[in-house]
Amino acid sequence: MKTLQVHTNGGHKNGKRGSHVSTVSIYRQEDPMGGDDPDTGIGMCGWLLTTISWFLVIITLPFSLCVCFKVVQEYERAVIFRLGRLLNGGAKGPGIFFVLPCIESYQKVDLRTITLGVPPQEVLTKDSVTVSVDAVVYYRVSNATVSVANVENAHHSTRLLAQTTLRNILGTKNLHEILSDRESIAGSMQIVLDEATHDWGIKVERVEIKDARLPVQLQRAMAKEAEAARDARAKVIAAEGEQKASRALREASDVIAKSSSALQLRYLQTLNSISAEKNSTVIFPLPIDLITNLLHGKDSEKKEKDI
Repeated sequence: MKTLQVHTNGGHKNGKRGSHVSTVSIYRQEDPMGGDDPDTGIGMCGWLLTTISWFLVIITLPFSLCVCFKVVQEYERAVIFRLGRLLNGGAKGPGIFFVLPCIESYQKVDLRTITLGVPPQEVLTKDSVTVSVDAVVYYRVSNATVSVANVENAHHSTRLLAQTTLRNILGTKNLHEILSDRESIAGSMQIVLDEATHDWGIKVERVEIKDARLPVQLQRAMAKEAEAARDARAKVIAAEGEQKASRALREASDVIAKSSSALQLRYLQTLNSISAEKNSTVIFPLPIDLITNLLHGKDSEKKEKDI
């Protein structure tokens, strides 16, 4: 770590110009891929142990080859430590690599995409509603050496971080946002996880919200609210239909009143529709003229009585 003092001019105060001194700490992060520093080595003891190891390998040939040569798959990398220090060149593989016995050890790292199921998290939303939400995180190891050297267990750390990130993000959302805007929540969670796990050699590729479970009482209340809203819309639609039907009937009555033959044609059309149905109804048609004469006769009698 190096410390640098930066002098900056302050503002004018009481006619005098002040100055501020700020201390900036600059941290130099060692590159795990680089292995040994050029300034320091393994020391005399390390060179002695290395020489002894090579001597054992040579005198036990060809049996020592079975112990020294290792193989990693196409999707794997091997991080090698010699006397507790990373070797130059970073991770080895895929294929065959050489390991000195007694002084070197290695750790395999899988580079394939891993599916992480985040268990259901009980979250209190912004509008004070308890929701149980679970998610799926797809991630992979982008730097094998960093994932081994910078964190004890990268997979376990990513799992715990995904759980806390899910709770933190959902705690700032309302219930309707969680139910309707899952894509934006998953995108925000992916960005936060990717930034946090970058120093661990982890690359978060995708995050998906699986399910949001509501309490049973809240589900019943929402179902009743939706049913009441549907009933209200149905009543409004039925009332609008009755209003339109009454207007149409009024217009039809005006048309029939203006034409004497229109009523008779409507009467015949009604008889035709009734006779087309297969029922046991007996119809006795009466002439329209007879009915109109009777109606006119009653009107004339009423007028005479009034006179």
